[in-house]
Amino acid sequence: MGDSRTGSKSGWAVLPLLVFVVIVFGVPMLVLLGGTFTREGTPSAANLTESLQGAYLTSLIGSVEISALVAVLGGVLGTFLAQAVVTSRFRALREGVLTASGVLANFGGVPLAFAWIATLGNSGVVTQTLGLGDHGWSLYNFWGLTLVYLYFSIPLMVLTVVPALDGLRPQWREAAQNNGASTWQFWRYVGVPVLTPALLGGVVLLFGGAFAAYATAQAMVGSSVPLVTLKIADALTGNVLIGHENVALALSLDMIVVAGLVMAVYLPLRRRSARWLR
Repeated sequence: MGDSRTGSKSGWAVLPLLVFVVIVFGVPMLVLLGGTFTREGTPSAANLTESLQGAYLTSLIGSVEISALVAVLGGVLGTFLAQAVVTSRFRALREGVLTASGVLANFGGVPLAFAWIATLGNSGVVTQTLGLGDHGWSLYNFWGLTLVYLYFSIPLMVLTVVPALDGLRPQWREAAQNNGASTWQFWRYVGVPVLTPALLGGVVLLFGGAFAAYATAQAMVGSSVPLVTLKIADALTGNVLIGHENVALALSLDMIVVAGLVMAVYLPLRRRSARWLR
């Protein structure tokens, strides 16, 4: 009887959260779906079809490409940096890197774009000092935007991977050494397999972060790099065609589908990683 009352109280305690989720996520989703499948006041799939054609499809592919590149490069570089931090004997270095990573991972938008433009833009300090413009350097293209995205993606990977690296038990390395395994063999047969879920989860997280980024790209490259977030803004403001606001909703639905696939991969990997490393 007591357990029943406790369960009932726990259910009521969750109610405010459920109401919040319905209002914040459920209502916008219904509006999104309603607008996506409505054109000129009648039910239609034309918006969704148009969002997967022409320049819209190019922008979606462009976003996936740059996000995948940032995820892979950021994952590799962030993992090596995290390993260096974990194995360092200097506690101050570890704390400093982790603190800086926490700040830089959340540094984005227009301030980030301005910082890079002032540094490596056409008239940037470093560009002018080293004469990079004479060698064809440009910050305002696919590769320049990739570099800027890495600025916050690498620190995010460090924050993601350090707890997993800390979870590698010293007994595993000692057991491997006692059985004659080299450092390479330990990482090949023990370390990397155990860390793989966390590493892949971090890569997926970086993909999602780059895929959803908008303000930095808008301030830096405008429409010179096709990205789905920029196309959504153009459609909403009528910069391309008037009355295509519902196409923007369809593009948003495309992004939600991609994000859903990302989370479908990410969450099981994190659960598996936690099971191995606890």
